[in-house]
Amino acid sequence: MSGLKIDHLGIIVADLEKAIERFRLLTGGEPAYTKEMMEVGLKIATFEAENISLELVEYAGDKASFAKQVMGEETGINHISLGVDNLSKAITEFNDAGFQMMDGFPRDGAHGQVAFFQRDSDTGILFEICERVLPSYQQC
Repeated sequence: MSGLKIDHLGIIVADLEKAIERFRLLTGGEPAYTKEMMEVGLKIATFEAENISLELVEYAGDKASFAKQVMGEETGINHISLGVDNLSKAITEFNDAGFQMMDGFPRDGAHGQVAFFQRDSDTGILFEICERVLPSYQQC
């Protein structure tokens, strides 16, 4: 699978505002990007490190059931997102490699088109792939 890079780590948090405060202290900075996706019950803030983005995700409201079904309900590091240049091609490559895309994907994500795959049985990792539509400093 050519052209892949780790784009961000998704972290589920119980309270986004408290998590933002904690990450402000850790990073000495402000979130580079925030977004509310209330149609799927998500609030998101992204902090940029030199080599990776850290995406904080809070479930919000009664429309979060789809997101919880995809990512689970436990707080903490949740998924690795791989940035791709061509989502359709990457989906085919992942499928050919034995990964199974979750129902409801591909779809719009916080920063572009995304697809989540079933948790990998060999590693236990939840993978997402993302084709960015925002500038490169605003990762998937």
